[in-house]
Amino acid sequence: MAQFGFENDIHSILKLDMPITNAPMARWQRKASSSSSSSSVLGGLSPGKSINTSQSVSKTPSKTPGKSKKQTPSKMGGDRFIPTRNSKQMDVASFLLTKENEPVDANSASATSESQKAWSKSLNGFNMEDAKILHLGGKPLNAPEGYQNNLKVLYSQGTTPASVKKTRYISSTPDRILDAPELRNDFYLNLFDWSSRNTLAVALHNSVYLWDASQGDITLLMKLESEEDYICSLSWTKEGSYLAIGTSDCNVQLWDVDLQKRLRSMTSHTSRVGSLSWNEHVLSSGSRSGHIHHHDVRVAEHHIGTLTGHSQEVCGLTWSPDGRYLASGGNDNQVCVWPRVQEGGNPSQPVRCWSEHQGAVKALAWCSWQPNILASGGGTSDRHIKIWNVNSGSCISSLDTQSQISSLVFAPNYKELVSAHGYAHNNVVIWKYPSLTKVAELNGHEDRVLSLTMSPDCSTIATVAGDETIRLWKSFEVDPVKKKAKERMLKPTSSVIHQSIR
Repeated sequence: MAQFGFENDIHSILKLDMPITNAPMARWQRKASSSSSSSSVLGGLSPGKSINTSQSVSKTPSKTPGKSKKQTPSKMGGDRFIPTRNSKQMDVASFLLTKENEPVDANSASATSESQKAWSKSLNGFNMEDAKILHLGGKPLNAPEGYQNNLKVLYSQGTTPASVKKTRYISSTPDRILDAPELRNDFYLNLFDWSSRNTLAVALHNSVYLWDASQGDITLLMKLESEEDYICSLSWTKEGSYLAIGTSDCNVQLWDVDLQKRLRSMTSHTSRVGSLSWNEHVLSSGSRSGHIHHHDVRVAEHHIGTLTGHSQEVCGLTWSPDGRYLASGGNDNQVCVWPRVQEGGNPSQPVRCWSEHQGAVKALAWCSWQPNILASGGGTSDRHIKIWNVNSGSCISSLDTQSQISSLVFAPNYKELVSAHGYAHNNVVIWKYPSLTKVAELNGHEDRVLSLTMSPDCSTIATVAGDETIRLWKSFEVDPVKKKAKERMLKPTSSVIHQSIR
């Protein structure tokens, strides 16, 4: 009996009359709490808000038993979303689908937009227009306030200047052809010139004709009395009002073109005058004797100086654009550069004298944008274009053209050099300066090209050849905007010669 009493005492001691704290929940309690929580959540579901249905008490393992391979992690909040919609949401969706393609009234557009925003916020909790990823129509969406774009441009392709620039077209045919009957086919003469007033003067045997390039009118200016005499050279003044004419009877005549009147005849040479060039009121003339004379046309005693650097006929003569130097070329294959005429008329020595050419030098041209650059071209025995630096006296470049060079001129519109050729090509070539790479060839003359001149706007060149034709080549047309700006800069000035010519 004592044994049973002892066991009863132990059971009474171990009996728990109070609930155990921090003890695990009983199984029946877990089931009850799970069912009550799920029912409360489903009952409080609000439209447009999703529920994490995967957060359940089921013991489904996250990995397939027996496989140690790592599985693709599921998305946060569950692997599947099953929306629940109430009747109000279905009605709104049906209304939007039926009204989507109907035309929108302009008066109610703003009201409809506001109502759609309100429905979207009430159904989804936010405006659907702000949540679009792809916007297929309409204006681009504005970035929200305070948004900063940290993206950088790694590569961008734009149109290069070469692709934007318009391609220049040089016609291979002349713009106009003029007839020049009885033109003297003499390499050493300079038989035509283009004035700043757009008038072309050409010597046909013993007569001088004027062709107005603007109107197309032709005028006979003068004719020598003797049929045996002929015109050897022509040169316009800078203003284009007066024309100097060198003749075979050793005279230099000065004509007023507007009045068609001879102002004076100056005699000082002993042989024909084959080249002329103006420098303000001073007219320089070169003759077959090899002498160069300076004439001051304002005074009665016009002969103010003589240059004696050539031993044979002076066939090329041109003053630099700034009036500092006079370049002369002769049949003795020499190129000389002379300083400006001194006040006292004292004879001067050449600044430079080159004898590198192997043929007669008739072609001479000063660069208009580089006053210290002179280009010269040799005859049949030489056929070279040489570029000289007058300041240093060096030959910058030399090019063999494989043809006789009769005339040179710089084209400032495109920074190019134009050469006229006789035997054997009888053509005109445009060269890029200073590289002297060939740009284009102008063919058409059937005999050697004797001379070349440039129009006052520097867009057209005129060539005269032994085939008794004058051809105009419009090869240097400039942009109209630049052309107007250049015309504003070239304002007419009063003639210095008109002050007092005796």
